[in-house]
Amino acid sequence: MPAKRAPQISPHASAVPPIPKPSPKAAAAPPSSPAAQSAREVSSALWRHYRSTTPQRVKLTDAFMAFLVAVGGLQFAYCVLVGNYPFNAFLSGFGATVGQFVLTASLRIQTNPENRREFESVSHERAFADFVLGSLILHFFCVNFIN
Repeated sequence: MPAKRAPQISPHASAVPPIPKPSPKAAAAPPSSPAAQSAREVSSALWRHYRSTTPQRVKLTDAFMAFLVAVGGLQFAYCVLVGNYPFNAFLSGFGATVGQFVLTASLRIQTNPENRREFESVSHERAFADFVLGSLILHFFCVNFIN
């Protein structure tokens, strides 16, 4: 028997074989994996986790932020549907709503117990005092300079 010779590789041939493309069936997640869960299951699990682990103060802050989003949405919808004749009034109200949302988000971040390490030098009372002072300045500006 003659010895088998190694196949000759052309200098123009690629040394790496092409990677086969996976079939669509192989790429789909099995039904029992977390990726296959429905959006309803994920959102209900997220809501249960939020309700069980979030402190009451943070929930109250989140409720106020949701209220601010609703008020801003109503103001914007009114402006689009009815008109913005006194544009300064719309600008003042919408600007105050957005500014209050930003101040409340800052208060939430500073008073959340999970962020205690990042805000060691800021007490909850100091964060609330900054929130109140910022709110007063914001509303004074919106009332006196925009209107």
